[in-house]
Amino acid sequence: MGQKVNPNGLRTGINKGWNSFWFTDNKKDVVKFVKEDDELRKFINKNYANCGISSIKIERTADTLTVTIATGKPGMLIGQKGAGVEQLRKSIEKLSNAKKVFVNVKEIKNVDMDAKLVAESIALQLEKRVQFRRAMKSAMQRTMKAGAKGIKTMVSGRLDGAEIARSEHYQEGSLPLQTLRADVDYALAEAHTTFGVIGVKVWIYKGDIIGKVNLTEKGEN
Repeated sequence: MGQKVNPNGLRTGINKGWNSFWFTDNKKDVVKFVKEDDELRKFINKNYANCGISSIKIERTADTLTVTIATGKPGMLIGQKGAGVEQLRKSIEKLSNAKKVFVNVKEIKNVDMDAKLVAESIALQLEKRVQFRRAMKSAMQRTMKAGAKGIKTMVSGRLDGAEIARSEHYQEGSLPLQTLRADVDYALAEAHTTFGVIGVKVWIYKGDIIGKVNLTEKGEN
């Protein structure tokens, strides 16, 4: 009782695709590729934290590595005349053993419907010492106006500088967490404040998915 399941992991292979899409028969390559994927994601998230990155999809073929980045600020990532993407591609080449590296940038047109970007916006407000209830409720209102059927936000930590850490959550609309056909986007972000780290979790219910889903789509959100 009381155990929670990650909504993304629960739906992977059903209506959500994998963040890494590749196959190998060599067991040593599995370890190498998993470690390399993790290092690539950490590098991109660390060096391009202000670009509003939602997801990083990695696809491998024989000698080719394709990285698809979904972002709410594509202009900042692409740079002037594509200089930013070219610099990122060269950096990935140094971290990877692939002979050919391709970088695709996918724009997230509605940032208020993306759980990762909503969680990061709340975390950013908390770091600027905005009252946590105000930050959560304003983000929820924007998401519901954007067309979501339901949203839940939760913050955990030393809220308002309290001595004892606690959690508070607010929910608006419906949120069917156990219905597999429900399109639920979930993300976690961290706010580094003077009182310590505050965790921010966001669930967004976008409606039900009926029919077949292309789980191998490169730019899938």
